[in-house]
Amino acid sequence: MFVYTKQYGLGAEEEDVFVRCVSILSNLADQLYYPCEHVAWAADAKILHVDSARWWTLSTTLWGLSLLLGVARSLWMVLKLRHRLRNPPEAFTSRLTRGKRRTVETQICSEVLTLLSNLADLANAVHWLPPGVLWAGRFPQWLVGLLGTLSSLLSVYQAVQAGGQANATP
Repeated sequence: MFVYTKQYGLGAEEEDVFVRCVSILSNLADQLYYPCEHVAWAADAKILHVDSARWWTLSTTLWGLSLLLGVARSLWMVLKLRHRLRNPPEAFTSRLTRGKRRTVETQICSEVLTLLSNLADLANAVHWLPPGVLWAGRFPQWLVGLLGTLSSLLSVYQAVQAGGQANATP
């Protein structure tokens, strides 16, 4: 994960300031999440002598923060892409070409699927927080499983779609 973040840098690839800031914060939350989760696991395994509950709460909070930032990013991107469909950036044409329109529609679909996946995971992340935080601990097991399965299936579908598009591109 650290290598990915180092390669990605500080969001310099993003042209939109909001997306860049959200990406940086999300990367930071992800980078902090992993060590916290490992400390919590090590405490449960009696390798470290610390209170694992605090570390699990911290790691779940960081996971939820990362997902919340992902939701904000996806919503922003959907709004920007829909605006691009309605108001094409080309100065001399009033309509997008069919290929460009299809590309933007595909990007919107991808962002919506990412949004749904992040929302399903966020609902589960809140469920795993300590009691008293929103709906923490109130989901039945079948719902936790359904949300996790839904998120996984959406991610697998997106990966298959991306692979198919990569193979179709000459």
